[in-house]
Amino acid sequence: QVQLVESGGGLVQAGGSLRLSCAASGLTFRAYSMGWFRQAPGKEREFVARISSSGGLTYYADSVKGRFTISRDNAKNTVYLQMNDVKPEDTAVYNCNKHPPGNGASWGPGTQVTVSS
Repeated sequence: QVQLVESGGGLVQAGGSLRLSCAASGLTFRAYSMGWFRQAPGKEREFVARISSSGGLTYYADSVKGRFTISRDNAKNTVYLQMNDVKPEDTAVYNCNKHPPGNGASWGPGTQVTVSS
């Protein structure tokens, strides 16, 4: 079964940086596009960024474009999210998953990112 373990979150001041990691197992990682998603309190989960299976193509939500960078290491079955110039509105639980995750997809515990103003 697919297991996704996110890490790297924490408390950061506005304008600071964080690097999130997501270790995947139970799937042929290199065969899938992967994405980062986030859910703020009281809001629905939203798309943040995605990366193609080879890593050659990336796409970002408008809200993070120019500040966040998604990357992957297929040898390590890991996808990353470099977050720069973070803002209070980036506060959320961040999850990774296949992109698209599909109906009934299982989700990891996520990693909490809290940005103070």
